[in-house]
Amino acid sequence: MQDYKIAIIGLGYVGLPLAVEFGKFFPTIGFDIDQQRVAELANGEDKTLEVSAEELTKPAFLTYTNQVEVLADSNVYIITVPTPIDVHNHPDLTPLKKASATVGQGLKKGDIVIYESTVYPGATEEDCVPVLEQVSGLKFNEDFFVGYSPERIVPGDKERTLTKIRKITSGSTPEVAEQVDQLYQKIITAGTYKAPSLRVAEAAKVIENCQRDVNISFVNELALIFDKMGIDTREVLEAAGTKWNFLPFRPGLVGGHCISVDPYYLAMKAEQLGHHPAVILSGRRINDQMGAFVASKVVKLMVQKGIPVKDAPVLVLGITFKENCPDLRNSKVIDVITELKEFGSSVEVYDPWASKEEVHHEYGLSLIPSINKKYSAVILAVNHNEYLEMDVQELLYDKAVVFDVKGALPRDIVDARL
Repeated sequence: MQDYKIAIIGLGYVGLPLAVEFGKFFPTIGFDIDQQRVAELANGEDKTLEVSAEELTKPAFLTYTNQVEVLADSNVYIITVPTPIDVHNHPDLTPLKKASATVGQGLKKGDIVIYESTVYPGATEEDCVPVLEQVSGLKFNEDFFVGYSPERIVPGDKERTLTKIRKITSGSTPEVAEQVDQLYQKIITAGTYKAPSLRVAEAAKVIENCQRDVNISFVNELALIFDKMGIDTREVLEAAGTKWNFLPFRPGLVGGHCISVDPYYLAMKAEQLGHHPAVILSGRRINDQMGAFVASKVVKLMVQKGIPVKDAPVLVLGITFKENCPDLRNSKVIDVITELKEFGSSVEVYDPWASKEEVHHEYGLSLIPSINKKYSAVILAVNHNEYLEMDVQELLYDKAVVFDVKGALPRDIVDARL
């Protein structure tokens, strides 16, 4: 193993766990442009809750910084910045290109730049490498090299953590591919899989989330159909699931930093090549409409029960994109809230996991600190453990609606569920 000096660019859900693990073995710099984030980590605080205070103090060789010039002593750079979409659902590579430019300022001969951000096949070589070459003045695969090892972090999952998930690796030359693979083997106890090229590794990652998105869209479409038939979708899926090869997907709100975003990356690339990705985009359309469906269903149920919709107090339980996790990225619960407000209902949101400041900044909403009144409708949008310990019926007026998005509440107390 060489004398690596590693710089992790971006200390979010992906970068921080990497920095902590590599910092146990190699001199490692965790870099983030957010000065407050760097200060919190230096004090042993991780607002993402992915790494405990105890784990943050374990790495003997890890330091944090927001100073670009400190990175120049590194010889391996690992870029873990977000790859979002814009308001038109087009891939936005701005963070990735800016991170590449930052690395390019200190890039030296023999250095390796590894990308972990999810992209479409070809993005590393077509979009990132030119930035590295331009800023550094060095030549790709002669002076410096690149690798691609897609992140597989599952936010909030304390069982399948970074080291326990098999890692795909790749490199721009066979020699570098082996070097990158050996580097990750140092921290990944589940093992690695060395892909034959950067593009194969990029494609493997993006289709992981496309596949899941399409599968969920299928059961979401079933939910729309069965709702018109007056059939409980969960009961249908449980019955169908008695066959050994039936895939156990469940309907829901598809948000988060990966599944609701990555299909658009592959779709854009496909369209550039003259192919319309009908299955991928139809799945996205169905999943993107589920928030509005939930809200309209709640309103219909209220009307059926003779409950006035305008100014009706409605409680939404949860706004993060998944349970027992503070991650708000691309949460589709906001679609439910927005639609209910357009119907004229008075919506309150309670989520003990979400940051009040972040929710207000991202969505302009004020979370309620506690529940101390009754409601005309309650929507379980995220099944945090705290909600499952509640007696939801105590929160209801005599005439009220309960909608269970997650299928987590007792069937006899809910009016409808996905």
